[in-house]
Amino acid sequence: MVSRVRVWLNRTYAENVFFIDQLRRNPGDRAVEIHATHGDPDSPVLAAADTADLEPEGLSPAAYVEFALNQCVRRGIDVFVPRLHQAAIVAHRAEFEAIGTALLAPPPEAVAVFHDKVIAYEAVQAIGVPVPPWWRVRGADELVAAVEELEAGGHKACFKPASGAGGVGFRVITRTPFSLVHLSGFPGPYVPLDVVVEAVRQAEEPVDWLVMPRLEQPEVSVDCLTGRDNRVRMAVGRTKNGRRRGFTLHEQWLEPARRIAEGFGLHHLSNIQFRMFGDRPVLMDVNTRPAGGLHQLSLCGINAPWAAVRLALGDDPGEIAPPFLGQDYSVVSGPRPLRPVSIPQQRTEEPGPLLPAVPSPAPVGAVETGAARVLPL
Repeated sequence: MVSRVRVWLNRTYAENVFFIDQLRRNPGDRAVEIHATHGDPDSPVLAAADTADLEPEGLSPAAYVEFALNQCVRRGIDVFVPRLHQAAIVAHRAEFEAIGTALLAPPPEAVAVFHDKVIAYEAVQAIGVPVPPWWRVRGADELVAAVEELEAGGHKACFKPASGAGGVGFRVITRTPFSLVHLSGFPGPYVPLDVVVEAVRQAEEPVDWLVMPRLEQPEVSVDCLTGRDNRVRMAVGRTKNGRRRGFTLHEQWLEPARRIAEGFGLHHLSNIQFRMFGDRPVLMDVNTRPAGGLHQLSLCGINAPWAAVRLALGDDPGEIAPPFLGQDYSVVSGPRPLRPVSIPQQRTEEPGPLLPAVPSPAPVGAVETGAARVLPL
């Protein structure tokens, strides 16, 4: 009898409910049990898991590693998929392996390179991957100089934190004075330069931003699965152009993604994002973790989470190519159940009964695919 696999996802994105769904629907029908932890008792990931704990707040990275080791022992974790404090956790890989837990994450050297976007851009540029022009700014004068140089070249300037993820802190610079235009409709990413400059001058500490041209669509996120031998097993591009999403195997996107994944040892699942600068693709960002939209590869017949867990356990899935490229699609949201509100009293107990899932009806002419709906052409 094949034993179950016990997988833990620590504080992660809500979209990883679909990561969990795919692990349970693995093609080998192997029993998978999911453990989840989060700081938010209303995270849908907690409700989707078989067992769940609330994470203690305020732990240092070192203390969190101790918490994680204890969780792995207590819950019998076979594969740990760390997002929170990933850098600290992978630095202790040997300790996790000693208790029988495989880390589904890259080595510390790779995590360190891509934690800082400036270091990342310099590193990938050195191996021949194109990057956009960028300026690292820490004060108002540097900001203005970078924006003026970009605008002189006919580009629209934007900025984002030198270290960050998920698009947090991304803004586009505009010369339009602040007015009611900025207060009508939904909040947008555009901010007037004079408002940003004044905020930076008034700040108690220097900022640490990357200023660069606003890159154009399409945006292509290449999901990679790489072994500890630095060989890529899977590389598939997910395209985004406005609302329309799709897939690509074009080498203009896949070749530089493979070069990065193999060259820097981005073991297990990574996500490498490109956009257009003029007429060529350039690197936008590298995520050393599974992407929130990874489950969308199911529209191509790929169960990437399960392939990654197999690889982490030493069961090499071999080369993974999509048996077909799915039809273009859009992404829509749907309801997911939450745990009962009494979860603070269940910090170390098994989860209570889940609320019944509420199915969302598929529109006429569409195919239900979890969080994705196929667009009829």
